Amino acid sequence: MGLADIHMHSIYSYDGTASVTAILKRASQIGLDVIAITDHDEINGSLKAMELAYKYGVEVIPGIEVTTAEGDLLALNVTEKIQRDLPLIETVLKVGELGGFCIAPHPMAGGLGMKSLSAYSILRALREPDVARTLIALETYNATAIDKMSNHYARILADRLDITQTASSDAHVVEAIGLGATEFDGHTAQDLIAALQNGNVHIRKQKEWNSVRILGSWATQYVGSAFTRLANAA
Repeated sequence: MGLADIHMHSIYSYDGTASVTAILKRASQIGLDVIAITDHDEINGSLKAMELAYKYGVEVIPGIEVTTAEGDLLALNVTEKIQRDLPLIETVLKVGELGGFCIAPHPMAGGLGMKSLSAYSILRALREPDVARTLIALETYNATAIDKMSNHYARILADRLDITQTASSDAHVVEAIGLGATEFDGHTAQDLIAALQNGNVHIRKQKEWNSVRILGSWATQYVGSAFTRLANAA
């Protein structure tokens, strides 16, 4: 079985703390086969990871976490930025035109400025056949979600919709990578994409971090990465 973590953030994201090389090294160390760096409305970290991945024995699916008018959306297998703040349906259709696919991350989760899609937005979008061909999964286990009940609600919604369910770390610090991951038959990125399309994936959970550890770890490392950015800019 292959193992993938396809929702995480690098220093190219406004809230990320880990360098691309640190992410790739960590992914290799913990046995991930496939990753996606999905920075907020930014693609450069993901593209850099694609260039360096061969050194670490990890495959990278290019991606971005797009801010839609209705909440965040993972756009995967795309290599260019997607315009932010468009309606969900329009955003998904754009991703489809670019040959990519979408996953709804942390649906219905709230708190700390998290911009999540509502059940209503997802249900309304999936009534469009072209959207349903591209929006192929819901993230029903987000390992670092502060709102712990949101994973439960996401599973209920996914079961109702009979849609593929994924697990990811949503890591903003390198140590959190792999805390949530998706198991699939095979080991390559193409194997993963096929498994997602067929619904032939399984959720893998690690021990959850509590809210204090999530926030404390992020705050400590964010301050450190901010000083590094300032030093590099000087």
